[in-house]
Amino acid sequence: MSKPISVVASETNDRIAQLALASDVKGGDYVIGSGDLLGIEVFDVPELSRDVRVNETGYISLPLMPSKVRAGGLTPFQLQDKLAELLQINGLVSTPQVSVSVKEQHSQPITVIGAVRNPMVIQALRKITLLQALSQAGGIAEDAGSSVIVTRPVPDVSNSADPGDASAPSAPQIFTINMSDVLESGDARFNIPIIGGDVVSVPRAGIIYVVGAVNRPGGFLLQNDLDHMTMLKMLSLAGGTTNTAKMRNAVILRKNLDTGKRDQVPVDLKKVMSLKTQDVQMQTNDILFVPDSNGLRALHRAGDVAVGLTSGVALIAAGHI
Repeated sequence: MSKPISVVASETNDRIAQLALASDVKGGDYVIGSGDLLGIEVFDVPELSRDVRVNETGYISLPLMPSKVRAGGLTPFQLQDKLAELLQINGLVSTPQVSVSVKEQHSQPITVIGAVRNPMVIQALRKITLLQALSQAGGIAEDAGSSVIVTRPVPDVSNSADPGDASAPSAPQIFTINMSDVLESGDARFNIPIIGGDVVSVPRAGIIYVVGAVNRPGGFLLQNDLDHMTMLKMLSLAGGTTNTAKMRNAVILRKNLDTGKRDQVPVDLKKVMSLKTQDVQMQTNDILFVPDSNGLRALHRAGDVAVGLTSGVALIAAGHI
């Protein structure tokens, strides 16, 4: 049975918060990013100890080092080990003792937009996951669709130590994740790590309104199967017509993309239900209005009454997240 969308959104957000908290326990140390200011200390070697800024591509430069060192994506402890190894390999220090501290955190922000309760920019001060990003944004909004899109920009390799690195992506990476996969499977492949510069977008679900002489008028949020949603399916979700419905006079109010106004598309429900004419494909934001004996003259000016027809009706989850 379809649930009110407020209930579905609340249950989903409770699940997001629960899973985000569980993954937070396993979060790990801060991950160095571009713009961070690092304090490098090499014991008993003051000429190698200094503050360095991580460049846009995640590299740092140190004196006497033959090449830049990749710091982005590492924790301070991992960078300590890496620097100690490089100092030894290059013959600079026989038994190096290195410490790395993060003095300023200026990593690229993470942007969370779309159908979330609080669109926001998150400063990634440590490892976070997709669910943690959504949880920090307050969870999904009531009109959220069934997927999440993560867009990862192309890294700038102009200052890279290895500009010819074939492993660097040449185009933005786009990850499309089904919300049910990340919430129900428990598979870490879906609760992906989110890094600085990522844009997390939750698309809005399609809404189709069925109002007038129907048993359960409402706005139906269609997270799934929108491409196959017909007038008869929508009428079924609305509980069918009432005894006073004038089925021959039904209309679909459909937004005209050229004029910005709503056009009236007359439909004879009686013929459609008796299979004497083809069912009608519905589109996002359509309003199916079934008049009764007192409402035949209600749509002389469709643009003026469209808002009035849908105001106050319940939003119902026709699909599921």
